[in-house]
Amino acid sequence: MKTRFLLCSTVLLILFLTVIPITGITVEASENNPKKIEVVLKRIYLDGEVSEEYVEETVWSMEDFWSKYDKWQLVDMTSKELTFTQKVDDISPLLKTNGYFGITDQGVLTIFNGKPDKENIIQSFFQLDLKKLESKQQENLEKGIPIKSKDRYVKVLETYKSFTNLESLN
Repeated sequence: MKTRFLLCSTVLLILFLTVIPITGITVEASENNPKKIEVVLKRIYLDGEVSEEYVEETVWSMEDFWSKYDKWQLVDMTSKELTFTQKVDDISPLLKTNGYFGITDQGVLTIFNGKPDKENIIQSFFQLDLKKLESKQQENLEKGIPIKSKDRYVKVLETYKSFTNLESLN
């Protein structure tokens, strides 16, 4: 971790302390002349959803800048933009507010944006053997099971994984 921090700090220090052309104007970063840079923050959630946030940062001190993003991984860098990613151990805000587990007409366990509807599919998982499901379980999936939390997301996936149609995997 320290090695990555030192390597990234060194690269950025060189980048910021050298003369960098920006739209035809040269800007030298220093204490009296801070560097403005775009920062892209990509959050990757358990359900595969990726959110992006764009922030314009004024960099006065490299040490302060890096400490602000020490929980992020630098994945791309240009003279105008830095892109960081972070894995989030939770489901996305979209699933918490409007995500529902359901099944498609083909019996595939699926997450929908809102109540199950073939037009609103977010993510599909695996084919279920509908003959193994209790009628109440199938009815719940047809109506839609609201997700609301990571625990509910994991529990539903674990519960229905045991009903996977093994023939569809071949």
